[in-house]
Amino acid sequence: MIPRTDRLLALPAVRAAAAAMSERVVRGVVRAVQDEARSGRLAPEEVEARVLAALGSRTPSSLRPVLNATGVIVHTNLGRAPLSEAARRALADAAGYADVEFDLGSGTRSRRGAGARAALLAACPEAEDALVVNNGAAALLLAVTVLAAGREVVLSRGEMIEIGAGFRLPDLIASTGARVREVGTTNRTHPDDYADALGADTGCVLKIHASNYRISGFTSEVPVAALRALCDERGTPLVADLGSGLLCPDPVLPEEPDLAGALRDGADLVIASGDKLLGGPQAGLLLGRAEAIARCARHPLARALRADKLALAALEATLTGPEAPVPAALHADPDVLRERTARVAAALGAEVVAHDGRVGGGGGAEVPLPGWAVSLPEDLAAPLRAGTPAVVATVRDGACLVDLRCIPEQDEQALVDAVRSARTTVR
Repeated sequence: MIPRTDRLLALPAVRAAAAAMSERVVRGVVRAVQDEARSGRLAPEEVEARVLAALGSRTPSSLRPVLNATGVIVHTNLGRAPLSEAARRALADAAGYADVEFDLGSGTRSRRGAGARAALLAACPEAEDALVVNNGAAALLLAVTVLAAGREVVLSRGEMIEIGAGFRLPDLIASTGARVREVGTTNRTHPDDYADALGADTGCVLKIHASNYRISGFTSEVPVAALRALCDERGTPLVADLGSGLLCPDPVLPEEPDLAGALRDGADLVIASGDKLLGGPQAGLLLGRAEAIARCARHPLARALRADKLALAALEATLTGPEAPVPAALHADPDVLRERTARVAAALGAEVVAHDGRVGGGGGAEVPLPGWAVSLPEDLAAPLRAGTPAVVATVRDGACLVDLRCIPEQDEQALVDAVRSARTTVR
């Protein structure tokens, strides 16, 4: 006979599981197992064990922690930037009630995200003001809506970018009611192309950093400083979407534009993502002239796109705390990486091979980050992904390559254990 629901719910192990999840979820698990037995797919005497196994493997969230062994630092499919310990603590502190819009001294309402704004301005003093929204695309959407809805956005044809999952920035711009005015060609755009396009119907000039691809050869583009001179002649706002969130120049990425530089060169607004090279949570950052930021903040769309308290807390902690994992991985010493890789390879009886890491997330396109990897048989990739912890490696040329660039040193033993466990499943 199939065990009754009330009997299963009364089991001590089931009651313990119910303390970590809702009664509705626990009952759903019980009913699903009972249905298996009713359909004949499970023997009645196996129901209790199956219920306990199902509850024991259940977690409040379906998201699983992953060891990123790909060598890709800002891995979009793995959640982009891993947060620093400071940012994780800030998330926990903000998870309950917090003074996100409340002045504890006066007992009155305060400006939302004041701490994150102050941290951004301290990190990028070239900006007069800053605004945080929920992601980079939202920042572009807000800026174009405020400056150019119903008007033209002048944009080089070589910067008409498609980002992840098939989303195209020209389509995003068009959704605001603005019209894209293409100038130049795919490989070459000149100052006169912009000058000829600027007119009474121009809402703004937009320069987008081609961060996820590279055009080489017979090419030219117009830098922000030159565009500033043109925009000054016509009284036109200039917006620079840099995407990757690099605050200041980095010798590892010499061709990656930075926020401070774009502002010094004259951009009215600079747009970036918080969860790329900045190394923080998902957020869209707008920095620039006080008047332009104020216009964005006053627009009704700003309310719909605003960042939540968790993102604001994590962003502030990323900016004010110690070095985050993303810049640490970007500047990892190849010799140290080799020593770590050799240590793991020795524990596994495996070979060390040269392996270039990447920035990922639409940053540092085609820039190799010299490093090393543990070379394992290709058939270990799937069981590594299915294990606990899950390990995502790179499969290439018949090998499973495990790169330690993005794996914290304290997780090395967990990685070794995961590989050993995976080996037992393929023997």
